[in-house]
Formats: sequence, C-alpha cells, structure tokens
Amino acid sequence: MNQIKTQGVIVIVYLARYTCEHKFQQCFQIRQTVVKKQRPVNLDLSTMSLPPAAISSILHRVSGVIMLVLVGLLVWLLAKSLSSPQGFAEAQAIFQHPVVKFLVWGFLAALGYHLLAGIRHIFMDLGFGEEKESGRTTAIAAIVGGVILAVLAGVWLW
Repeated sequence: MNQIKTQGVIVIVYLARYTCEHKFQQCFQIRQTVVKKQRPVNLDLSTMSLPPAAISSILHRVSGVIMLVLVGLLVWLLAKSLSSPQGFAEAQAIFQHPVVKFLVWGFLAALGYHLLAGIRHIFMDLGFGEEKESGRTTAIAAIVGGVILAVLAGVWLW
C-alpha cells in the first residue's frame, strides 16, 4: 500500500513538473518571437547615451555607497578624537594626511550630491517634476549643484 502511495506521488510530481516545463517552453517560445523584433541590434554601451535623469539616479546610488563605505573612517576618527586629549591630537595628525583629506572630501561631495538628489526624489514622490522635461531639468540642476557643493567642500578642506 505504501508503495502504491509513493508511486502515485511520484506520478503526480512528474505530471506537475512536465506541465510546468511544457508551459514554460510555450511561454518562452511566444516571448522569444515577440521580443526578437523589439531588441536593439547594437548593445555597445559606449555608443548609447543615458538621459540626465538616469545619470542622476545612478549617481545618487553611487554617492550612497561612497558614504556607506567612508562613514567607518569618520566614526573611527570621531571615536579617536573623543577618547582623550592625546587621541584628539592623533586624530588631527591623521586628518592632515592628504589621502585622508581626499577621502573626507569624497564623503562631503557624496553627501552634498546625495542630499540634493534625495530632495529631488522627494519632490517627484509628491508629484512635482514627473514630466520628462522637468525631470531632465531637475536632474541637471542636482548634478550641477552637486559639483558646486563638491568644489565648496574642497575649498573648505584645503
């Protein structure tokens, strides 16, 4: 009796698997014929130009990653400076190194751009600037504003 139940389960699983595979193959064949006509011929990324809104979105993500990576350095410097007067002097000496200054500048530049792009996204979530042209304009404004803030951060640090 157990053998019959086991064989029944195997047959049901086999039929379900066959049906799923058969449906998948049908869907894949239909999709392949529809998509084949719509796909671009050349996918060379160097010949494709992204719109400013896409560049702004990518830079927003990149700036978030930069801040995530560099926040560890800044927290370590803060902890070192708050540990004792000697720790503060060591943190000041570390901060004077050009590589550390460059990393802090990178963090401040990323923070400035991330803030501007985040404000842009909040306004778009509220329904402002969703049209193609206004989205393009606000994306360019965020990028230019980010560059200005990066320059100001560099002047402030050096």
